[in-house]
Amino acid sequence: MTDYTVEFVGTGETIEISDKQTILKACIEAGIAQEYSCRVGMCLACSAEIVEGEVAQPAARGLTDEERENYALTCMARPQSDLKLDRGVYPPSIEDDAASAAAAADDD
Repeated sequence: MTDYTVEFVGTGETIEISDKQTILKACIEAGIAQEYSCRVGMCLACSAEIVEGEVAQPAARGLTDEERENYALTCMARPQSDLKLDRGVYPPSIEDDAASAAAAADDD
């Protein structure tokens, strides 16, 4: 078991996380407000952009293969190195879904 430092860009928050623990669970235990909903890697509410470092997130079904390189679903992601994450930055697929939903609402 290895511990890594996870820094949240722009917040001044940093935590130590085991490579066996999800980032979301560590945030909750540390009292860090991290958005989440489903906790199973589908809703993308817990997304964070990976600014630096690597994560393992084989069960992150809500992300495309390309998005897995640049975004972490904190409910699924486990650090594989020290990390810098930018919370509240969502992958393009969620932005596309939001735009499609807005356009559909405008058509009604």
